[in-house]
Amino acid sequence: MKNIEVKILNPQEIKNAKKMLVCTARLTQRGEKIHSLDDFIKLYEKPYTEDTIRNLVSLPHPTIQKFGCINVVVVGASRRFLAQITRHQNEVKFMSASLQYSDYSSEADVVIPYELLETLIEKIYKDMCKEGLENYKDFIDGGWNNDIAGYIMPQGLRNTLIISATPFQWKYMIHLRTCKRNTSETRIVMLKIWELLYKESPALFSDCGPFCTNDYCREGKMSCGMAYPKSISPTEILKQEFPKLYKK
Repeated sequence: MKNIEVKILNPQEIKNAKKMLVCTARLTQRGEKIHSLDDFIKLYEKPYTEDTIRNLVSLPHPTIQKFGCINVVVVGASRRFLAQITRHQNEVKFMSASLQYSDYSSEADVVIPYELLETLIEKIYKDMCKEGLENYKDFIDGGWNNDIAGYIMPQGLRNTLIISATPFQWKYMIHLRTCKRNTSETRIVMLKIWELLYKESPALFSDCGPFCTNDYCREGKMSCGMAYPKSISPTEILKQEFPKLYKK
C-alpha cells in the first residue's frame, strides 16, 4: 500500500480543459456574434480568470466539463482496485497490464492491505500470497501459458493502470470512491489522484472530495454518519485516516 504511486501524464490537458470549459459556456450565450471562423477563434482565445472557472463549475451543466481527457497512471495498486474502478465506464477509458500477455513468474509482487500493515497478520498474508505466486510460476514452468496461469494469481497482485477521463468524470469518481464506504486502497488511490488534480487546478477541482464535503451524503441508510468538514483537503484526509503511509 505504501508503494502505490500516481501521476498525471498530460497535465497540459487540464489547461486545455479549462479553456474549453469557458469557451463552450460562452458559445451558448454569444452564438449571435459568431459569423465566421475568425469570430469563433476570438471567442476561443478570449482570456478568463480562475473565478470564472469556479463559477462555471458550480453550474448544473456538466457537459461543459467534458471537453478534455486527463490521463493518470496508477502504479502498484492491486488487481482488486482494477476490478472496482473499472465499474466506471461512462466517459472513462482504461488500459491495464495484462495477465494474458505479461509473464509474472519472476517479477510479481502484491499489495499489503492498509489494515494489515505493521500487524502480526501481515506476514501470514504475505506467505499466503507467496504460495499463489509460486503456484503461478509452477504452471508457467510446466508449459502452461500466461493466460491459464493467471487464474491462480491473487487479487492483491500489483498492477499498472492508465485511466483517461474527462474532468467531470474524474470528479464523479473522486466523489464516489473517496467515500468511507469504499475499501482503503481505493480511497487512498483516489485521494492521491484528487491531491494531484487539485494542485494543478484548484478552481477546476474545487468541488471534489466525498459527496458529504460538497452537499450531502448519498448513501442514505448506509451512511457512515461521520461527515467530513466541507473544507477538508485530500492531504488532510490521507494523513488523518492513513497515518501509516507517512511513517519513515
